[in-house]
Amino acid sequence: MSTDLAAMPDVQQDAERLYEYHQLHTEIEQKADAIFCLCSLDTRVAERAAQLFLDGFGDYLIFSGGSGKLTHGRFDKPEAEVFANIARQSGVPETKLIIEPRSTNTGENVRFTYALLQEKQLSIRSFILVQKPYMERRTFATFKKQWPDPRTEILVTSPRLVWDKYPNKDNPVDLVINIAVGDLIRIRDYPAKGFQIPQDIPEDVWAAAQRLIQRGYNSHLP
Repeated sequence: MSTDLAAMPDVQQDAERLYEYHQLHTEIEQKADAIFCLCSLDTRVAERAAQLFLDGFGDYLIFSGGSGKLTHGRFDKPEAEVFANIARQSGVPETKLIIEPRSTNTGENVRFTYALLQEKQLSIRSFILVQKPYMERRTFATFKKQWPDPRTEILVTSPRLVWDKYPNKDNPVDLVINIAVGDLIRIRDYPAKGFQIPQDIPEDVWAAAQRLIQRGYNSHLP
């Protein structure tokens, strides 16, 4: 995929439409019992989670992630350990960190973290979930389906970056567009598989994804 293609105005417009749809645009204004960071290739997510903790928005900071498709070979240790090191360097106390280093996808992030908290006998009733901007909605839908306690309250947030400021050398624009397209298809298909709760997809968002697929952004399709 050529970065020249990604720079075309119509591609940028369609990519931004998906990027905005994937976000829930939630303002974080109140404290939760814990901040739950779903790890990935973007270490800015760890920085966002650590800052939320340091700003007093949670009593614990959870990092969940082993090695997924996008980070295999990128990190020399589990995603959760990489992200936890960023939190430590930011000043988060070791006693407030909870690390789940085995999960390989979003569903496992949720289920394995639940099991770990049960093992630690921690009763956590509310979370601030922290993810990449273009995975907020799927994270919400997955948690709502797979977290065993339906009474648990959640908010979802991510690094506060507009579309044209998000891609960087570690998160190149072609990769981000491919993932955003693939995750939209998952939002459509995964409820039928029992992985997520349904989410409405506006017609203009779906049409944008189809145009991007026709352009060749199809490497992350399920």
